[in-house]
Amino acid sequence: MTRLLQLSDPHIVPEGQLAYGVVDTAAALADAVDTINRDLHLYGPVDLAIVTGDLTDFGSPEEYARFRNIMDGLPIPYRVIPGNHDLRENLRQAFSEDGWMPDSGPIVWSVDLPDFGVVALDTLVEGQHHGLLDDRAVRFLVDALEAFNGKPVLVATHHPPFATGIIPMDVNNLRNGSLLRDILDAYAGETRLICGHVHRSVTTVYGSSVAMIAPGVSHSVTLDQREENPHTLSLEPGGFMLHEWRNGLVSHTVAARFPADRHPFSSPEEKPEGASRA
Repeated sequence: MTRLLQLSDPHIVPEGQLAYGVVDTAAALADAVDTINRDLHLYGPVDLAIVTGDLTDFGSPEEYARFRNIMDGLPIPYRVIPGNHDLRENLRQAFSEDGWMPDSGPIVWSVDLPDFGVVALDTLVEGQHHGLLDDRAVRFLVDALEAFNGKPVLVATHHPPFATGIIPMDVNNLRNGSLLRDILDAYAGETRLICGHVHRSVTTVYGSSVAMIAPGVSHSVTLDQREENPHTLSLEPGGFMLHEWRNGLVSHTVAARFPADRHPFSSPEEKPEGASRA
């Protein structure tokens, strides 16, 4: 059974700093990695992990080195794509010795796993918050889908192509998402779109695909759908996602930090006479 872990939006800052003055993003990412390492045997074998953008807050080499120092604690291979807080060439340099990293152009890659393929797309427009698939990324997607030839495919982007109702985020989503939708709709096999950027778990149907946004591993964008809402973050529990194949793609949201204790549903207490327990 093929399994893929998705982490998103760690926003790592330099040592000794807090993101936005309040979030210890390095500790949050470390908690996520520790949780994965602790519970990986509960999920079964996992083939790969992906981080769907905003690895860092400012895109500095120091931040990427700190990100790698934490993520390299995972016992499974992982790959990344950039988000709007990343700088493409600094990210490329941080992974330059990894065989999957392209030497130039958008940071796009694909991998053929046993039960489904993965196509990861770069939507970064440097200096801007919104996302865009450039012509090279579009061509990469088309060629990758042709090579997968109807096999189920999971497509990863940082920017989602659909509205969530959180206006400050929606104005900076994927600008040419309709093109992505048309390409996926034309594909013969099952597709699923996984994204980041919004730091919240959100699911919708986008054309013929199920589209999902993963929670951030640390802070959340506040769920405020008023027309003139302030753009704020909330210190809600972080999380990550597990995508797996069970005669179809199945996705789970997992808390990034929670106690290891497990408690049986059965109870030693005597059941009251005439009562039942589902």
